[in-house]
Amino acid sequence: MTGDHQTLALVLFSVFIAVTLGITTWVSRSRHGSAEEFYAGGRLFSPMENGFAIAGDYMSAASFLGISGLIALFGYDGMLYSVGFLVAWLVVLLLVAELVRNCGRFTLADVVAARMRERPVRIAAGTSSVTVSVLYLVAQMVGAGSLVALLLGGTSEAARTWTVIGVGALMVVYVSWGGMRATTWIQIVKAVLLMAGAIALTVLVLVRFHGDIGLLLTTAAERSGHGASFLGPGLRYGGDWTARLDFVSLGLALVLGTAGLPHILSRFYTVPTARAARRSVVWSIGLIGAFYLMTIVLGFGAAALVGTDEVRASNAAGNTAVPLLALDLGGGAGSTGGAVLFAVVAAVAFATILAVVAGITLASSAAVAHDLYASVRRAPGKRRPSEVTVARVAAALVGAVAIGLGLLARDLNVAFLVGLAFAVAASANLPVLLYSLFWRRFTTRGAVWSVYGGLVPAVLLVVFSPVVSGAPGSLFPGVDFHVFPLENPGIVSVPLGFLAGWLGTVLAPEPPDEQRHAETEVRALTGAGAV
Repeated sequence: MTGDHQTLALVLFSVFIAVTLGITTWVSRSRHGSAEEFYAGGRLFSPMENGFAIAGDYMSAASFLGISGLIALFGYDGMLYSVGFLVAWLVVLLLVAELVRNCGRFTLADVVAARMRERPVRIAAGTSSVTVSVLYLVAQMVGAGSLVALLLGGTSEAARTWTVIGVGALMVVYVSWGGMRATTWIQIVKAVLLMAGAIALTVLVLVRFHGDIGLLLTTAAERSGHGASFLGPGLRYGGDWTARLDFVSLGLALVLGTAGLPHILSRFYTVPTARAARRSVVWSIGLIGAFYLMTIVLGFGAAALVGTDEVRASNAAGNTAVPLLALDLGGGAGSTGGAVLFAVVAAVAFATILAVVAGITLASSAAVAHDLYASVRRAPGKRRPSEVTVARVAAALVGAVAIGLGLLARDLNVAFLVGLAFAVAASANLPVLLYSLFWRRFTTRGAVWSVYGGLVPAVLLVVFSPVVSGAPGSLFPGVDFHVFPLENPGIVSVPLGFLAGWLGTVLAPEPPDEQRHAETEVRALTGAGAV
């Protein structure tokens, strides 16, 4: 992309940024600065609005760029991400959506602390939430860098660096000024744009192949360089036992991780009732289901029309498959139609990244302020900054950390990075959440052990895995200190999180508080006393 075509895409980027900043400014004028307004948008959103916002929060750069790229590179095996992300919402709908809305106020720790000693539980859950959020943010930063680098010539490291910094700065502005209300409206706008863009591309791909799905798959297999094996399992996760276990580990992380994502759980607090939270999930499942079906068409379409080799040459991780597909569908490189469609898709993808990073940053800053900061003891009589003030400062700190890690991990696939975040969420957050909601004997020690028993192994296993060292695509390819053979730790760390919670409970010296559990159970199931 050169000349006027680059200018067009940059103009569309600028338009969306201007619109979202306008929304943020408008919302910031009407806010009253309370914690409920900042964290939950005043709980004024309808189920449909919140459903679109959930979809906008969930359909990230990993979905639009990473999954389609993995399908373009690995065919059938890449579809695991689409299936896993979609099936995960059944867990959310059936097990956590309504109960979390009834039991909490703003964060995951609220649910657990409702029947436990607050300070140790909040510190543990807050630490876990921030860790998951930062990992998720890194994936969005990598996606933004890949997208703009392609626009400006494909190999511009300076463009990647400044894009990551720019996205980090924008997300801090969105969260600090507008809080949850601005973030929600940005996510709604982004969800509409993303669905429209995905539908348009899907229709164009199917028209190109005259609606013949078989022809699309056959052509994709031919141009992939792998032949018929492209359409069968095993291209990425076949072969030795390590690859097969990685497949199981990734699937486990994807299906269970969504219910432990802090920025998804926080969305259930933006509606007035538990019934509205449940209906929000139904809306989001419809949108997300349609979208992930379309990513399959886009992935195979990129393999068939662009070619797997060209996708890999543009970005080794496949993150630019969809923009390249748009360029081809519009008429190819150098054509006005190709430039316009490429620019529109690139702008939509950039909008996706901005909206998601805003939601994640808000969730992480809420964990810092509402859980960690609120748990720190202060000398009596000293004036303390408000939670909202601390949350705004925390947003800047989280943004800085995410920028640094995003620059370090810029060559990894964004869907793969999100898979790691899901593994940590499924290991540290989901066990303590389910135990708190459904196990009468669960204790404070069990809650703390459950969080750290999943979080620490998950992070350590990633550090000592081929993701960080010992492989050509590692963060540090020149060194080798990996001892864990799998790329995703879920198959080990998720059971450890559940086991640690059980051990902490049965070995706890204090008996469980049966009365508080009964109160929490009634509140969770009926909504009586819910905020």
